[in-house]
Amino acid sequence: MVQPDVDAEIRTHFLIQPGWQNSGPHHWQTVWQEQLGKAATRVPQQDWLVPERTAWANILEGTIRRTPAPVVILAHSIGCMATIFAVRPTPVAAMVLVAPADSERSNAPEALRTFTPIPMEPLATPALLVVSDSDPYCTLERAEDFAQAWKADLKIVKGGGHINADAGFGPWPDGWLMVGSWLRRHGLGWPSIEGTHA
Repeated sequence: MVQPDVDAEIRTHFLIQPGWQNSGPHHWQTVWQEQLGKAATRVPQQDWLVPERTAWANILEGTIRRTPAPVVILAHSIGCMATIFAVRPTPVAAMVLVAPADSERSNAPEALRTFTPIPMEPLATPALLVVSDSDPYCTLERAEDFAQAWKADLKIVKGGGHINADAGFGPWPDGWLMVGSWLRRHGLGWPSIEGTHA
């Protein structure tokens, strides 16, 4: 578990941006939020069941503005797209985008259609794109296109599905180490936790 001084140690402020229907108690986002303690805040989207691009991006943007710098966003699924829209007017120190949901795919649910067109310009701040080669909501080829367009660092998880609790990604210690290593390369804090929920 997190040591009592970990919040002072890392200084970075993390915003957890889940995807459609929020992240449940066993999802890595929820576990990591608990591990990060006071350093992490879940973005308070008002309607998790009906995601809407403008509303979600506005709430995320406002949360970024109210959060002391440096701010790092940890996003999942359609939350990645909300992040892409929100950081254009309000840059952050870095963003970790895990298993982005391709809202432009032919079989995308109607609820996600407002998250289009997907911006395909380089991001103004460092981004780590973590994708799976077996994600039903985004092909690997499409994810690679995102990484190239956004100038994001790309990490591929073999057989990871949608990298969520249903796919077995609860505590996700490998992800914790991956994200920590990447953030430290960018001069941002991340706690080293021994024996974390492994």
